[in-house]
Amino acid sequence: MKITSTKAAKLLRQLNEELRTLQIRESNSNSFVASLGEEPDSVRPDYDYEKMQIAQEEVENKIRKVKHAINVFNATTLIPEFNITIDEMLVYLPQLTKRCGKLSEMKDALPKVRERAGFGGSNIIDYRYANYDIEKVNSDFTTLSETLSKAQTALDYINNTMEFDIDI
Repeated sequence: MKITSTKAAKLLRQLNEELRTLQIRESNSNSFVASLGEEPDSVRPDYDYEKMQIAQEEVENKIRKVKHAINVFNATTLIPEFNITIDEMLVYLPQLTKRCGKLSEMKDALPKVRERAGFGGSNIIDYRYANYDIEKVNSDFTTLSETLSKAQTALDYINNTMEFDIDI
């Protein structure tokens, strides 16, 4: 079956939910309680151990195949604008996000800030100085934010347009 990465991720969520449902149903029906004097067969839930194991194994097999296909696609598909594969991009995006966060804090700093007075009632006033060019940081933040946006858009485009095969 031909599928995009976005659709494969949705399929994977559906399969994981299907497996979770099977596991809960098994947990709810593989044993039961009957009161003393109550006929156990009258309260016995419908449960077939072998069928349940087969059903779960089938879903687990589909999950493995989908995950493998996504992994192969991610490891082999190049994002042309950045000349890196999707799996590299999946590492790069959090790195960019973290750097943007740091630069966001730095760009908002004041060149000189009075520090809180210490204990003991000292009359000495301390100041904290920015040890960098705030305007340069602001410029770098803008550039980095644009790069992050372009990277996210490029990844989204690939994930929503390029198809690959999944044999399930």
